[in-house]
Parts: sequence; C-alpha cells; structure tokens
Amino acid sequence: MIITTTERIPGHEYEIIGIVSGNTVRAKHLGKDIMSGLKSVVGGELQEYTDMLSDARKESLNRMVNDAKQVGADAVVNVRFTTSQTTAGAAELLAFGTAVKLV
Repeated sequence: MIITTTERIPGHEYEIIGIVSGNTVRAKHLGKDIMSGLKSVVGGELQEYTDMLSDARKESLNRMVNDAKQVGADAVVNVRFTTSQTTAGAAELLAFGTAVKLV
C-alpha cells in the first residue's frame, strides 16, 4: 500500500475510489494527567502527551490503511491528519485521504 501526502504518485496512473479515514480517541489516566499539569507550570515538553499523540497517529493511520484495503485500494494519496479535543482530557486524532486503484 502506497501512502503519500502528495496529490500524485510519480510514474503511476490511477482511478479514484473515494475518501478513506481512520481515527482514535485517547485520554491519559489521572496520574499522568496530574504530572503533566505540574510540568506545564514549570515549562518543558509534556512527554506523556507527546507519546500519546504519537501512538494515536500510528493507530489512526493503520485504521485508514485498513479502510483503504476494504475498498480495494492500492494507495492513498493526499493523506492528512487532524486532531480535536472531544472532552476534557481526551483527544481524537483522524487520518484521512483519497483511496486510489493503480491502473
């Protein structure tokens, strides 16, 4: 499966299948959330949240690829990520793109 953030795949022609996506909603447990809150007072990277969002990005990308496989895609072009807060302390990460079939 070819995954790219570009609109085209050099050297390949393809037919558009449609939009595919994958998402996950993540939250940190209370202990790590409190420690991150304390860290935000003194400054610096909130490593717990960095790790959480990195894992969420991988999971949402995997789910998008699985969605693409289900519709018979060979590649996903124009891949993007977006995130939003769903509730206090929880965030959704969404990966989406255009599924295509190589010709």
